[in-house]
Amino acid sequence: MLFLLVAFLAACGMSPSGNTMNEQEHQWQSARQQMVEEQLRRRDVRDERVLQAMATVPRHLFVPTVLQSQAYDDGPLPIGQEQTISQPYIVAVMTESLRLKGVETVLEIGTGSGYQAAILSLLVKQVYSVEIIPQLAETARQRLASLGYKNVEVIVGDGNKGWPLKSPYEAIIVTAAAPQIPPALLDQLAEGGRMVLPVEVDNEQHLLRLQKVDGKIVRENLGPVRFVPLVSGSKS
Repeated sequence: MLFLLVAFLAACGMSPSGNTMNEQEHQWQSARQQMVEEQLRRRDVRDERVLQAMATVPRHLFVPTVLQSQAYDDGPLPIGQEQTISQPYIVAVMTESLRLKGVETVLEIGTGSGYQAAILSLLVKQVYSVEIIPQLAETARQRLASLGYKNVEVIVGDGNKGWPLKSPYEAIIVTAAAPQIPPALLDQLAEGGRMVLPVEVDNEQHLLRLQKVDGKIVRENLGPVRFVPLVSGSKS
């Protein structure tokens, strides 16, 4: 409830104490709104819940300090460990493609900075996010907790194996490109559930949306993308 109150006050241009936000905070808020209008809405992202989440989550707090001035630019940014935070448009498209209603338990593969998990947290019941790089997982865990995203659990593990402990999932999102769809993720997808992930198709990466219907997988190609590779095994 506290986070929702803070988000509401931020949308109104107020701080939790009731004071008008300082100039820097207004600039960040303006940059987020400009991002939503110019990068998302104009490119046919239509889900208002997704647009509101993108306008609410402070993306600049999920990138290295030296790159904060670029946080709302139309492109990915490095976050260390040879990983990136995805372009805002791609985050919005992947999130919208899950067709979330607000009651889902979602599995995210590739926590990275935690930004995608933060967006999802405003749209679903629970997010479980698996990150193979321990340093990124711990940083994301601390960041999400400090910002009040309480319905996100970050797990250190191999994303190719998913997180069977809490399966099945109504939605699964993979934020790194795999050479093929990990079988474990298909097994952990609930009946009627949706999965969005980038996969190598004919030597190119394509964003796929999968839906499990009567135990079978219906596949839809959403177009070409470019992601860092999905790491397998263990990495410390």
